Amino acid sequence: MSVSQNSSLLLSVALLFMIQLLPTTHAAPTSCKNDSRKSEKFKNCAELYTGGQSISGVYTIDPDGSGAFDVYCDQTTAGGGWTVIQKRVDGTMDFNRTLNDYKKGFGDFLIREFWLGLDRIQRLTQNKTENKLRVDLGITADETVFAEYEWFGIENEAAYYKLHIGNISSGTASDSLSIHNGSSFYTWDRLSANSCPSKSEGGWWYNATIFCGCSNLNGIYRHRGLNPSIRWAGLTSKAEDTAPRTTEMKIRPVNFQS
Repeated sequence: MSVSQNSSLLLSVALLFMIQLLPTTHAAPTSCKNDSRKSEKFKNCAELYTGGQSISGVYTIDPDGSGAFDVYCDQTTAGGGWTVIQKRVDGTMDFNRTLNDYKKGFGDFLIREFWLGLDRIQRLTQNKTENKLRVDLGITADETVFAEYEWFGIENEAAYYKLHIGNISSGTASDSLSIHNGSSFYTWDRLSANSCPSKSEGGWWYNATIFCGCSNLNGIYRHRGLNPSIRWAGLTSKAEDTAPRTTEMKIRPVNFQS
C-alpha cells in the first residue's frame, strides 16, 4: 500500500472517530420493559395476600379503578385476606357523627378505631354476593366470639346505602345482623321514622320495625357513667349483656383460598 493510501486510510479513521464524539440529535432509546411490580394494582386485601403481602397492616387498594385509598388488611384471622371496614377497641373515637362523616370515613388512620366509609364499602361490595362478612366481638380481654355471613354488600347513596346480607354461615356468636337485611343507613342528621339514631347514637342499618334492631356496633361505647348502646343481641348467656368490649367488621371474597 502506498504512502498516500495509508494517509487516506488514517484520515478516514480519524474522521469517523470524531463523528462518533459529536452529540447526537436522536432521542435516547426507550425501555420497553414493563415493571409490573410498580404498576400492579390490588382490588382488596385478598389479592394482596395472594400476591405475597401476608403481614397485617395498612395497604393501598383500588377496587374498581375509580381511585386508590388506604385500608387495613387483617392477614392472620381465619386464613387472612380480610379488608377491615370497622374497628373499635376502647371508645376513644366518637362514632356519633353525621351522614357525611360516615360517607367519607373517619378514625385513627385505620390503625386503632375507625370506620372505612360508606362510599368505599360500597365500592368494595358492588356485587352484593361476591364478599362474605366476618364480625369479631370481644367479650372479655381473653374471650372473643365471631359470626360469618354468606355474603354482604351495600347500595349507593341514592339508595341510602341499603344493607344486603346473607345468612350466618359459621361462628360462635348469635346472628344479630341478618334481621337488618334491607335496612337503610341512618345517622342523627338523617333520622329514621322512629328516630333510632337519636336513641342509640351512631350510624347504623336500623330496623325500625323491631325496636331499632338487634345490633348496633357503632353505638355509644362503654364510657364510665353512661349506658352503652353498642350492642349485639345474645352476646353471652346473660340476656342483659349485649355490649361487646371490642368489635371488628371485615370482608373478603367468597372464593378466597389462603
